[in-house]
Amino acid sequence: MTDTPLILFGAFDRHNFGDLLLAHVAASTHQDSPLVFAGVAARDLRPWGGHAVQAIADLAREWGDRPADLCHVGGEILTCSLYEAAVMVLPPEEASEAIARYDRNLPARQSWAESRLGLSQRIAYMVARRLFRNPRRFSYRAVGGVNLPDLSPDAQAEVRARLKEADVLTVRDRATLHHLAGWGIPADLEPDPGEQVAERFGNTIGHHADQGEPADVRARFPDGYVAVQFSADFGDDATLAILAGQLDALVRASGMGICLFRAGAAPWHDDEAVYRRLMGHMVTGQVRMFGSLHLWDICALLSRARAYCGSSLHGRIVARAFGVPGVSLVRQPTGAMDKARAYCLTWGDRQEERCVGVANLMAALNPFIG
Repeated sequence: MTDTPLILFGAFDRHNFGDLLLAHVAASTHQDSPLVFAGVAARDLRPWGGHAVQAIADLAREWGDRPADLCHVGGEILTCSLYEAAVMVLPPEEASEAIARYDRNLPARQSWAESRLGLSQRIAYMVARRLFRNPRRFSYRAVGGVNLPDLSPDAQAEVRARLKEADVLTVRDRATLHHLAGWGIPADLEPDPGEQVAERFGNTIGHHADQGEPADVRARFPDGYVAVQFSADFGDDATLAILAGQLDALVRASGMGICLFRAGAAPWHDDEAVYRRLMGHMVTGQVRMFGSLHLWDICALLSRARAYCGSSLHGRIVARAFGVPGVSLVRQPTGAMDKARAYCLTWGDRQEERCVGVANLMAALNPFIG
């Protein structure tokens, strides 16, 4: 056991299912060190199963001359801008105001984000060694950056500079590995830490599955249910109408229920109002909204589902960890690469065919509902 704290830095300063989970997995793999959880803003996510998170800028000032060991914790952190992060840690009303004011003004939004978070950088969840007086070991574990080529030249240069400072660098998909190789930056492949959820937290998740809302869902749907999730960018009326028709057909064919859940309540994640609109499009009564946003409740819901479909990569990963089959919903089912397809192509066996658009949902799930 070492007395030197390890700083775990990541996007677990906002409500996103995958990021909250990644913090727990990282903590469970570093039990030999005292741990400090840091993000771009100070937030307390413990009511939702997360951690009390410190703001990295404040933490660095207070760290003084102590050696700083820092681990950048997973997720698609190589492409998250400081502005996006600044918005996502705001309450919804404040986020809407900030988006309306700054979203179309690139210079102003960068200045606003820097002022708000006390950081002078373009990419939010990548710490420069110089932020600390005595940096020691900096690592990046199972990070993603599928859309690195879409960043501005200045942002790409910043990513290259930060990664060249790393003592350890692993990425979770071959698309990111390919991008970094093109920059002359070596990295190793490592599966997303969420793959370990069943073995590390199976007892905790089982406890949550047997009580509260997860147990209520099983009682409501004795023939089983499909756990369904999608982000707010699926929320146009045409898409919702198609998705509703696919889910109605699924209910008729299987007798199972549909349980809708949110994998993230932060701005630009999942919108409960969009889910309610979907329910208004559906004909069947075999659908309910899962209200809990607690990390372990969501894991419990996924662990007992008959199948999963959603745009959340960690929804797919957690379901698979518990032996639950599923498909990833994507806006562009062919052609353009996204993090779900990149991950499936890296680690799945013929999994790419399970990255589908809403119109093909029933056909993709049909093998699992008999």
